[in-house]
This record gives sequence, structure tokens and C-alpha cells, in this order.
Amino acid sequence: MAVIVLVHGIAQEQKSADTLVGEWTDDLIGGVRNAGHDDLADRLRRRAVDDPDLIRMAFYGNVFLRPDQQGGASGELDSGQRELAEELATEFLHNASESTRPRDAGNATLALRALEHGPGDRQGVGAVAGRAVAALDGIPWLSRAGMHLGKVNRIVSQAVRYLTEPPVRDAAIASVLKHLGPETRVVVAHSLGSVVAYEALRERPQQLPLFLTLGSPLGLNAVVRNLRQPPAFPTGVLRWTNLAGRNDVVAARPQLTRIFDWGRPAGAHFESTYTVDNGAEPHTADFYLTKTTAGAAIAERLGAVV
Repeated sequence: MAVIVLVHGIAQEQKSADTLVGEWTDDLIGGVRNAGHDDLADRLRRRAVDDPDLIRMAFYGNVFLRPDQQGGASGELDSGQRELAEELATEFLHNASESTRPRDAGNATLALRALEHGPGDRQGVGAVAGRAVAALDGIPWLSRAGMHLGKVNRIVSQAVRYLTEPPVRDAAIASVLKHLGPETRVVVAHSLGSVVAYEALRERPQQLPLFLTLGSPLGLNAVVRNLRQPPAFPTGVLRWTNLAGRNDVVAARPQLTRIFDWGRPAGAHFESTYTVDNGAEPHTADFYLTKTTAGAAIAERLGAVV
């Protein structure tokens, strides 16, 4: 059980919980300090050295590793998964077409036009399969973010596998649940990790002072439609704060309240309007963590217990 539970996003399968918790802890404490809470940042730094249960990383990246095999390549997405990958990629492209970065917006707009006018002599899903995913290469920072994933579906494959493969989903959710307890004050989740953490909190409701989501794809139609439970505010959460980076195509729909503000308990708060500037790498976890908005939210919920 941990006071602060961290939940990572995609492309972490070659790392470990220990590696990631070290990286995230520095950035989280930095965000608290950037928000003007120097004393709390110092206390967190000192306590983190001696108390491994202060901050824990819910690690599930290794569930995406394929077992060593002899012979030809395996692990390709099946036809249904490829359709979902195309849907997610198309949503990313629509988000990118509204970017303030001319290159991203221009490349995405051209890709969407090409998808609308597919080859005239071919019919059906097979005619455009993989084209939206491949078009994501036209957004350089997003392509780099997925460089460690499978070659064709490198950006969306892990999200698709989480949403469609029950063993993957169960293992990811279990990695969060094992760290949650009465002492847990904050859950911080990035990217796909925000979906994992959300479903964990819906599966086993508990009182939680702060649920902080960063760069979350929870607003995407393809994700909402494939959640295990209908979208609603997680029971027991006292404050849900969602941060979306300007030009982060994964989280370009920061207004999660439209979808998830149902059944919110009296006195609970839902803050889903924050847009932050993460510069050249708009989806990067450490850039989110160091923002004053993130640091202030965390400080408010930890000041009395650390």
C-alpha cells in the first residue's frame, strides 16, 4: 500500500517499477516545489529515501512483452484490433488537425483528406487498413513517443491490446489495486495509465483525496465505448483533476466532465479544464508532473500527512 500511487502510460515495457518510480518522484517533487511548496517538497524528498511505501509505481509494462518464440513473427493485431487501432489513430489525426503547430496540423489535415478519398478500385476496411496509423508518422514527436512499440501499430497497439485483451487488462488493473489502501492519498496516472487507474477505481471504490490524470485519452470515443463500465465519476474520489497539454493529440479533449460527471458524490470536485504548455514534447509525463497545477493539487492533499 502506498500514500502516492503512480500509473505509467505506453512504451514502458523495457523498464521496471523501480526505474520509473525514481524518475517520476523527482519530477513530482519538482512540481510541488514549482508550485511554491518548498517545505513539503523537502519533506517528501527526505521521506522518500527511508519509506518505500510513500510512493509506489503501478507497473504493468511487461504485460505487453511477447514471449520468446521460435520461427516467424507473431503478436500482430487481429482484424478487429486493427479496426480499433485505425479508429484511435483517426481520432488522433482529427485532434492533431487542430494543433497550433502548423506542421502537425498540416500533415494531419492532409492525411485525413487522403483517408476520405481512398483508392477507388478497392472496397471495405482492407482498403484503408493501417493508413491512419501510418499517417501518425507525420507527427514527429508522436512518432518518437512510440518508437519502442511494434512497427506498424507502434502508437496505438498497447491501448488496443489493453482494451481488447482481458488478460492484459486484468494484469494492468491488478498492478494498481495492489498499491491502493486506506492510507492512499493521491493517484497520479499518465496517458494509457489514466484509463487503467480509472477502471481500477471503478472496480474497487475507495475514498481517495486526489485522482490526477495527465495526458489522458479517456475523452476519446474509441476508449469510452470500450470501458468495462459505463462512464461515471469514480465513487469515493474527492477531487479529480485532469491536465491536458496544449497540442497533446492523445489528450486534446480535456473536458472529461461532459462524459464522466455522472454520479459525483456531494462535495466531490471535478476539474477538467486545465490546459498546460509542455513545449516540444506535449505528451511527456515528466513535463506534466513539473507543472504548477499538478504540484499545487498534490500539495493540497498531502500537506497534512507528510
